[in-house]
Amino acid sequence: MAELGELLGSLRAFAIPMRTKFRGITVREGALIRGPAGWGEFSPFADYGPRESARWLASAIESATVPWPAPVRDRIPVNVTVPAVGPERARQIVAASGCRTAKVKVAEPGQDGAADIERVAAVRDALGPDGRIRVDANGGWDVPAATRMLRALGRYSLEYAEQPCATPKNSLNCVDLSTSRSRPTSPSARRRTRCGSGRPAPRTS
Repeated sequence: MAELGELLGSLRAFAIPMRTKFRGITVREGALIRGPAGWGEFSPFADYGPRESARWLASAIESATVPWPAPVRDRIPVNVTVPAVGPERARQIVAASGCRTAKVKVAEPGQDGAADIERVAAVRDALGPDGRIRVDANGGWDVPAATRMLRALGRYSLEYAEQPCATPKNSLNCVDLSTSRSRPTSPSARRRTRCGSGRPAPRTS
């Protein structure tokens, strides 16, 4: 494995203006690290704590220093992420993506529940009845709000709700709230997703 000092010497910081505000930011900041196996990316959000950021850094170092395993498939289905935009823009994002699964951001500060419902409705319209919808509140609801919103959004056949409340305990209390059937929730999922529709995902080296 390359020495840490060598990796830090290859570090390239970036700040990319965003077309759409996402998680309250308009510039995406991070760093690229180059090693013998290629590039690694370190770009945790500002609200991530040390433990989460450390995992992201470890992944970046691994990507830059450890060769990728032999592929076992040439296509990987992923979801499109829909920011807290208006319904028409949400519909456009999904339609242009080619994805059959969408993760929709909800509980954006400064927006009300009606905006979330309109956004999810537009995404359902774009996907049709067979597409999958996930919502991600980033811990923005308390239990009463999550109760109300998951029941309201249940009509759009959610696959699951990600981090509806700020704590895992409160999120798990929401498992049975979205419909009369159990609707899975994910207490926290710090994942990065790229849009595609089963398209080949080439490795960057």
